[in-house]
Amino acid sequence: MDFIALLGLIVGLGAIIAGNIAEGGTTSHLAQVAAAVIVFGGTAGATMLSFPFSDLRTALSALKLVFIYKRSNPSLIIEDSVNILIQARRIGLVALQPQIELIENRFLRKGLALVVDGMPPKMIKDILEQEIISYEARMRRAAKVFESAGGYAPTIGILGAVLGLIQVMSNVADPSKIGSGISVAFVATIYGVGSANLVLLPCAKRILSRMNEQIFLMDLAVEGVLGVESGVNPYFLRAKLNAFLADNEKL
Repeated sequence: MDFIALLGLIVGLGAIIAGNIAEGGTTSHLAQVAAAVIVFGGTAGATMLSFPFSDLRTALSALKLVFIYKRSNPSLIIEDSVNILIQARRIGLVALQPQIELIENRFLRKGLALVVDGMPPKMIKDILEQEIISYEARMRRAAKVFESAGGYAPTIGILGAVLGLIQVMSNVADPSKIGSGISVAFVATIYGVGSANLVLLPCAKRILSRMNEQIFLMDLAVEGVLGVESGVNPYFLRAKLNAFLADNEKL
């Protein structure tokens, strides 16, 4: 669980609710079924119309990266790569296949399996880099879904506000219905702007941030795999992989 992301969501929503209460309002003022149906239903419909089902499914799957994310340790990738290299120089890579299968990082494990299979280094690099490209494309499409939804929500919130004002004007002779119409009008705007800027757009940026972290680890793993394949001196491989890290992370 990413507690920082969860805390950010709680702080953002809590600040709005607390500000509303401080101004003398109540939480019931912000709970408007009609406004919610207009804004969230309209935003969902516009987003579904904009993207194919595969992108929508990818976006929903990527949502777990926002709140549930297990951060991989780049130092562990370096240690695994160097340890495999040291042992491979002693007893050969084929004998290390059972140990390679125990490596935690899936991408590094896949790359080392290609080395054990005897693929040439250029083909190994091409396969791994293509997987990185495909992963980046999927994550960017997922982030684009949330970005687009974040663009639609405020506009549909304004549409809800206009509908609420129409309701007010059509019942101007009945004062008992004016209050509910105005309430829907303003709450719809809050739902649209709030959902876009507190949830949808931050989710898109969080997914891109996670993507960049993962691509960094994948690039590190590629260099580790190629170092193992070439049989380079373990000291040189460690130095090369350490160059990827910040000074306070170096081994």
